[in-house]
Amino acid sequence: MISLWLPVIAAAIGVFIASSITHMVLPYHRTDVRKLPTDKEDLVLDALQRIAVAPGDYAVPHAGSSAGMRDPAFIAKATKGPLAFMTLAPGAAPTMGPYLALWFVYCLVVCTCTALLVWQIIGPGGPPRLAFHYGGLIGFLAYGMALPQHSIWYRRSWATTFKSLFDSLIYGLVTGGIFAWLWPM
Repeated sequence: MISLWLPVIAAAIGVFIASSITHMVLPYHRTDVRKLPTDKEDLVLDALQRIAVAPGDYAVPHAGSSAGMRDPAFIAKATKGPLAFMTLAPGAAPTMGPYLALWFVYCLVVCTCTALLVWQIIGPGGPPRLAFHYGGLIGFLAYGMALPQHSIWYRRSWATTFKSLFDSLIYGLVTGGIFAWLWPM
């Protein structure tokens, strides 16, 4: 199993680099999150600061229960709109370091789990084409298959989800390619 560390670390680095390219160099993620007009952004931030809601994930309006979904007051609010699904976090100076570190740890975890599954499927010395096939497929599933849930349940833009699924395909191909190249013989 020690022989898996080289492909795991190399694949995690490969995915990290691929994600940096897709998010910082290529332009297609620039429209994932829209900016409010400046005057509206200030109004929204001021309102959220005034009401001092604790950090967390919120839905507005919120029914509270399945019975609450039949409440005429909730139905009226939901029908009138707008609906909001939001994550509130405490204020902090912008810095990418901790997020990039967490992303790399996540890549290591995904690549480790992927390698262990591929090891169980093809074993050591398995054909590189199968390491590519299964490593790529499992990598794609691990990076991407939770994304559609956000569009289904939280109304995230399907365009953003499809772009992120495309990224997941790239990450799966990178993982599979590196596994095929470095799979233990």
